[in-house]
Amino acid sequence: MSRAQVSCGKTELELDTILAGDCVEEMNRLPEASIDLIFADPPYNLQLKGELHRPDNSRVDAVDDHWDRFASFGAYDEFSRAWLAAARRLLKPDGAIWVIGSYHNIFRVGATLQDAGFWILNDVVWRKSNPMPNFRGKRLTNAHETLIWAAKSDQSKYTFNYEAMKALNDDVQMRSDWVIPLCTGAERLKTATGEKAHPTQKPEALLHRVLVASTRPGDVVLDPFFGTGTTGAVAKRLGRRFIGIEREAEYRAAAEARIARVRTLDAEVAAVTTPKRAEPRVAFGQLVERGMLCPGEILHSMNGRRQAKIRADGTLIANDVRGSIHQVGAALEGAPSCNGWTYWHFRREGESIPIDVLRQQVRAEMHD
Repeated sequence: MSRAQVSCGKTELELDTILAGDCVEEMNRLPEASIDLIFADPPYNLQLKGELHRPDNSRVDAVDDHWDRFASFGAYDEFSRAWLAAARRLLKPDGAIWVIGSYHNIFRVGATLQDAGFWILNDVVWRKSNPMPNFRGKRLTNAHETLIWAAKSDQSKYTFNYEAMKALNDDVQMRSDWVIPLCTGAERLKTATGEKAHPTQKPEALLHRVLVASTRPGDVVLDPFFGTGTTGAVAKRLGRRFIGIEREAEYRAAAEARIARVRTLDAEVAAVTTPKRAEPRVAFGQLVERGMLCPGEILHSMNGRRQAKIRADGTLIANDVRGSIHQVGAALEGAPSCNGWTYWHFRREGESIPIDVLRQQVRAEMHD
């Protein structure tokens, strides 16, 4: 696996790599305030008593590994406090964390998050479209898991790519209930004997949505419970940098082989839709002083019923109304407000063109 290093003060931060060892010990070795986002899938602490079987008496490959066993709720809470404290130290001031869990652990982890000073932004219900049945028939089928999204503090200017999430959802605002199938088929990693390489491998679709929602290309993503590397695979594909921590050698080997097969998307393809408020500000007067529009030129409304004349200082005049492109548009329509950039049009070679086209040209020059 290729590795890169960036300097963080006096410490080198090794990127695109998997660290072997205990998650708390390894996190405490990393430089403070060096991580943009953490995705954590900690042990569920399922408290399973005995094996689980299907109606045909075949054994269910449930989570009964040694890493999911804790002596008591108190021991699990102590573990949660330790890794969350280490995680908070690593996050940049505007960093954030996602934690996923089931009903066995997510409520305890959520309380510990808040006690540690994190600021909860959302809880997201991942509804599994193909959940495992409840074989004992004594409870409801457990068809979802819960993700908690939290900023490092209530002052954090965390990343949220609202427009990208809306675009991902057919231009409808993304909700906090996500219907995504369990990891199956070719995506499910198997051992040489055909068994699941990891009992709780997460689907790449879930991590794709998390990273598109809350990171930018080049951001550093840490997964302290790396498993078979879903976070690393998706991060690499989307042009993010990753650090994984995993103490189980067989999981690390599976993750390394998996990530080595991933191709990073071209930067243009991996980029997400940015908020309009994050784009460079362009004043209407800049279009006038650059000669893209001329003083005395007539603008007309999108419906063609109103018109106004451009003044040398970038204001408009229409009858006895003077002001900005927004003020004059609102006054002519008798409206409380108006987006002048989409309301006003100019004519070139008989074609009516929104003045916003010129603004986007200037913005493109700024980006270049």
